[in-house]
Amino acid sequence: MKIADVRTVVVGNPWKNWIYVVVETDEGIVGIGEATGGSETQPRVAAVEEIKHLIIGMDPRNVHEIFHKLYLTAFIKVTTAMAGIEMACWDILGKSLGVPVHTLLGGKVRDNVRVYANGWYSGERTPEGFAEKASQVVAKGYTALKFDPFGDAHMQMSRKETAEAKALIGAVREAVGDEVDILIEAHDRFSTFAAIEIGNWLKDYDVTWFETPVLSTDISALVEVARRIPVRMIAGERMHAIHEFGEFLSHNVTDVINPEPLGVGGIWRSIQIAGIAEAHHAEIALHNAESPFKTMVALHIDAVTPNVFIQECFDDFLEPWVSDVLSGFHRVEDGYLTMPTAPGIGVTLNEEEAKKHPYGKSNFLRMFRPGWEKRDTAKQE
Repeated sequence: MKIADVRTVVVGNPWKNWIYVVVETDEGIVGIGEATGGSETQPRVAAVEEIKHLIIGMDPRNVHEIFHKLYLTAFIKVTTAMAGIEMACWDILGKSLGVPVHTLLGGKVRDNVRVYANGWYSGERTPEGFAEKASQVVAKGYTALKFDPFGDAHMQMSRKETAEAKALIGAVREAVGDEVDILIEAHDRFSTFAAIEIGNWLKDYDVTWFETPVLSTDISALVEVARRIPVRMIAGERMHAIHEFGEFLSHNVTDVINPEPLGVGGIWRSIQIAGIAEAHHAEIALHNAESPFKTMVALHIDAVTPNVFIQECFDDFLEPWVSDVLSGFHRVEDGYLTMPTAPGIGVTLNEEEAKKHPYGKSNFLRMFRPGWEKRDTAKQE
């Protein structure tokens, strides 16, 4: 079996254009991967086009050989283009053998995984609005939810902004009760001093974690914050190299990290990072803010990883047409996702339906513009 072609399909999800990598073989088996970016689309599409000639003619079942060749070609770094190709090759290998990818990785250690809801809080940024939305999430069966209550704040928060954030978190806590986990996202936005100040008052709301309060590639700042706040702090979604996770975990300031499979190079490297976490008595909570295809990829990783804390999921809060474009992905039931059973990744991409939702230049979250959380991207231009 040889790779005959590699191409991309872009689907215009309103707040993030999804990029799928399609790897075709001379035997008719097609693999799908994802290379979605939060703040860029066309550069990642171009990146796939630029490297595909390096692997055409290779056997897609030799996943590690292909990845290592691309890794060295990229001057010893990982890219989302490489991750998308890697995922597609795992998909092909699983399909060729008639087994799910997690079977190829040694077999599952769990039948399901608890998830937390994200993307649920689009709408008016008011305590009443957030409380109503949070109640709806819990009514769906979720036992954990995450949100960013900080609006368009950057570096510091005024007294007014602090009061607004506290009101939002307090309203959500009152709405969901004491049995539901609340996870607070900060999107790398604060200075070290501000993050420490916020982390200390977050304890009043019994939050499960405070995520990326400072630039999450600044290990020293992460460590400083984590040591000086009374709530768990996590990071990892913007780290790319394996050694970054090792360095962060070596300080023993957290017991959960959230690597992004697209950012670290795909499925295999995510599993390697989970091993590094286990060596430091820590767990993983894979970052997952892309499409339902990516959720299924995360499930294959979670299936074979003993030290999983929880799994992020946006899928209940996406556009209704998503199930026309993608089929085979699992839905959350009672706050859990079950492990895949179909060969490969287990998701089919309907390219004819995808054409109905083309790339859009406004399909981006502009995180530091007022109203970004409404996901009304047309008004953020």
